[in-house]
Amino acid sequence: MDDQNKKKRKLKLTFASGATTVTGANFVLETMPEEGSSEEKVFVMVDCGLVQGDADPRENTKPFTYDPSKINYLLITHAHIDHIGRIPKFVKDGFKGKIFSTIETKEIAPIMFRDAANLMLHEAEKTGNPPLYLESDINDAMNLWKEISYHESFKLSGGFEVEAKDAGHILGSAMYEFTYNGTKIVFTGDLGNSPSPLLRDTEKIIDANYLIMESVYGDRNHETTNERKDKLENIIEDSVKRGGTLIIPSFSLEKTQNLLFEMNSLVEEKRVPEVPVFLDSPLAMKVTDIYMKERKNFNETALEKIKNGDDLFFFPKLKIIRSAEESKELIKEPNPKIIIAGSGMSTGGRILHHEVNYLPDPKSTILLTGYQSFGTLGRQIANHQKSVNIFGNRVAVNAVVESIDGYSSHKDSDHLLEFVSFTRDTLKKVFPVMGEPKSSMFLAQKIEDYLGVETYHPEDGESVILSC
Repeated sequence: MDDQNKKKRKLKLTFASGATTVTGANFVLETMPEEGSSEEKVFVMVDCGLVQGDADPRENTKPFTYDPSKINYLLITHAHIDHIGRIPKFVKDGFKGKIFSTIETKEIAPIMFRDAANLMLHEAEKTGNPPLYLESDINDAMNLWKEISYHESFKLSGGFEVEAKDAGHILGSAMYEFTYNGTKIVFTGDLGNSPSPLLRDTEKIIDANYLIMESVYGDRNHETTNERKDKLENIIEDSVKRGGTLIIPSFSLEKTQNLLFEMNSLVEEKRVPEVPVFLDSPLAMKVTDIYMKERKNFNETALEKIKNGDDLFFFPKLKIIRSAEESKELIKEPNPKIIIAGSGMSTGGRILHHEVNYLPDPKSTILLTGYQSFGTLGRQIANHQKSVNIFGNRVAVNAVVESIDGYSSHKDSDHLLEFVSFTRDTLKKVFPVMGEPKSSMFLAQKIEDYLGVETYHPEDGESVILSC
């Protein structure tokens, strides 16, 4: 049957969470059989992330707004915790379907789950509330997990055909192209800030009819590749001249690997003084091991460096800090020095102890290299508050506060627009999500003004009907 004679069908798309916030990505596609049909509904979910930032911490413990046992499939775009963090709870609450992701995402996910579970366990001990999930729930989730490859087309029940494409965001990140009754619906997940120091560029989408896309930086642009490297060089040099400590709150997945790669390059090029650099993140080291194992996904420049014997992530004076005791002893290390530690938004982890020690010191510097969600400690520091609350105590912020957006693993406003432009002629509608409302709505207006494509910014919990 040709396209003209195809019977029109409909899908329901529900923005369960992540529509009006940067975190908590969770979207559901639902088939809509004709009335009186014996055809069963099929539910396909994309991502099941943890809600972070200033949201009520109880938000993640609430029952899902749908019955997990009715969801047939869950497709994961990548292994950041705001895209995978509620999967063990989802399984605990009744999901028994299949989970799909790239092999790299499947490898990284359990490491991220266990790190999050450890933080949740500590929080549960303080509050007396049960943790969101246990090790057994993580194992149950991994037993449902299936690996797929980029460009491997596969079928789901209900008439869906799916293909994963490289999002270029972090190792293993994928966009999902769903073809249903001849209509193509694309979920971008998070889109990479190409060109990346390590990863291949985001693939082009040229024939989408509906686009559900991220909009974290929908209202602003990053520094260029050269500008961000120059800025990092200057910040390191200034910190060394002041004789202080440079502390970098860094996401363990992708951000830390990019920073180590760039620092390695700056040291090799003799553009910065060789000072001690302490990587104080066991999680980042575990992730870095997977990066090296799965380096086939690196771009040609990074692969050429490896071929020529470059270690990429390791350089003279870099020291790995493994134990909590070693971390606490870093205060005794003489300045100048650099400390890279998690978490990237200063919401927990070892970075908090370093911020207590160094934020009051005017000789020291704190460098923010990623998005800081509203309500986080990182956002407060980025907003140049004179003091912040850490561990229940007020801590003065006398250190120099710097930021480099160019190391973000998200596309900026102009490049999000460019991404949409490649498929403008086939689009019926674009849904900017996964951003603060002002960012999403700015991008929506920009797409309409520059490309003439209809957009709609949904609310959390809202459903829309897609005509296919």
